[in-house]
Amino acid sequence: MPFVDRLGPEPTVHPTAQMNNTTLGAYTEIAENCYLENSSMDDYSYCGHLCFFQNVTIGKFSNIAAMVRVGPTMHPTDRPTQHHFTYRRALYGFAEQDDEEFFAWRAAQRATIGHDTWLGHGAIVMPNVSIGTGAVIGAGAVVTKDVPPYGIAVGVPATVVKLRFPAGIVDALFDIAWWDWDHHMIAERLEDFSAPIEEFIGKYGGGAL
Repeated sequence: MPFVDRLGPEPTVHPTAQMNNTTLGAYTEIAENCYLENSSMDDYSYCGHLCFFQNVTIGKFSNIAAMVRVGPTMHPTDRPTQHHFTYRRALYGFAEQDDEEFFAWRAAQRATIGHDTWLGHGAIVMPNVSIGTGAVIGAGAVVTKDVPPYGIAVGVPATVVKLRFPAGIVDALFDIAWWDWDHHMIAERLEDFSAPIEEFIGKYGGGAL
């Protein structure tokens, strides 16, 4: 549940949340005890409490449940040790500077979450994975491969079990691109979002399916 009565153009961030090198769009909401690093979240997207995002680009209208992890940073498995003393060198007094080259490589392993997505409770999305617009990720899923637009992926590792809509409907939704409508237009057309998908596409997609 939202922790405020109304969202607005300025992002709403719970006082316990932490952010580093992160940008938020309008009407976004970050709940309790979340951590976002080297990330961006576009308009109207939100996340529940205890989410942890690193190196991720999140689109508009993304619905992210509690305790979701996106972009967990990787250890250097090709080195003699995986321990972070090899790159957090200053922390242990082994060197004056950390291994910035490794940190730059890790930050470049970026995950992407599309528009109008739903990530269920406790899901994990690995680095370099793309979740397509309109996709659903089941609770507890571990996503190691790309999920197509409007795909539904569940399990460990996550497998796409079906698409939400036939290809024709998906194409029409991309043509309409309602997620790019402004706040006023969405308000005017609010009731249409509760109509059957065929009616919505018939009204805004230039013809019946």
